[in-house]
Amino acid sequence: MDWLPDRLVAMREAALAMARQPFTGITTDGHVARGLFPLSATGISTEPINQAATAYLASLRNEQRAVGQLPIDASEWMTWSNISPFVMRHGLLLEDLTEVQRAAALAIVENTLSATGYQSARDVMRLNYTIGELTGAWEEYGEFVYFLTIFGTPASVEPWGWQLDGHHCNLNCFVLGDQLVLSPVFLGSEPVYAESGKYSGTRVFELEERLGLQVMRALTEPQRAAATLDSRFLSNDGHILGGAQQDNIQLPSSGVCYADLSTEQQRRVLDLIRVYTSRLRSGHAQVKLAEVVDQLPQTWFAWYGGIEDMSVFYYRVHSPVVLIEFDHQSGVAFDNATPARSHIHTVVRTPNCNDYGKDLLRQHYARHHIEPTAD
Repeated sequence: MDWLPDRLVAMREAALAMARQPFTGITTDGHVARGLFPLSATGISTEPINQAATAYLASLRNEQRAVGQLPIDASEWMTWSNISPFVMRHGLLLEDLTEVQRAAALAIVENTLSATGYQSARDVMRLNYTIGELTGAWEEYGEFVYFLTIFGTPASVEPWGWQLDGHHCNLNCFVLGDQLVLSPVFLGSEPVYAESGKYSGTRVFELEERLGLQVMRALTEPQRAAATLDSRFLSNDGHILGGAQQDNIQLPSSGVCYADLSTEQQRRVLDLIRVYTSRLRSGHAQVKLAEVVDQLPQTWFAWYGGIEDMSVFYYRVHSPVVLIEFDHQSGVAFDNATPARSHIHTVVRTPNCNDYGKDLLRQHYARHHIEPTAD
């Protein structure tokens, strides 16, 4: 990869070094709060996901499987990247698969997500095709320029997972019995609306944008002041803190606390959270929401930017069990030098060591006295 520019070489080396570090996950102070993610039956079968992944693996040739399936503890979990250049990709490129194999790959995603969640992910991929249409940079952009990796072996008892990795669409799913962890999740798009082309009329993140603004507008002036980290939108590089290779960051709670809000204000915050948790398949979405609801007294809402109809802004919902971020971005494929509503990034994380299902996997190893093959 000597052909990579220095900036991307440095990015790759930093990412690989971070993936080798001991995993703590996102914390408020560097200390992991244990006991938040117990091993427990949900009563919601994961068999449709298991079967879809098994069918996908069966469709692969031996040489494809050697590339597209890695150990459950492989450090490649942590080297996903939302940028378009192929800095450190792994797994199999959807674009290189046969139509049958690609359909089988997408069936894994479809069986993991809700109908609206799957629609959002696929629309992000479709808008990545729109970028190709507008820029002609087909070596970077396209609907199926995404890499799928299976970690471990799909099973009804033993842990396994999958990852879809590419520009603006990064999904990490861990499965253990009938428990499911979908994080980190990075979904973004530039543009967020296709005015023309093959996927004309496709739009993403309208609800995430509108409900976030409604939460901020519903606050009183003192609450708004507490929530606002800065009314200016100073960073052209974005405000997302929990993006790629930020697995172990320390992020103190800041903003306005859910416990200090009125009933109506709390409802608006919960409606916003539900947009993100409902990306998961039915049943598991309710399990995740219940997990979040249990920690609502320790949930914080923070904000950058304005609150006018066309303001650009960033918001964050942060609790011991979920981190949600939304950010308007400057242009990358396009030439707007300042943040605009045409380029959006969103991130969902599970703090306290359970991104990639790491805390569940740790407990599984401890219960069954299994030595992990890697950190």
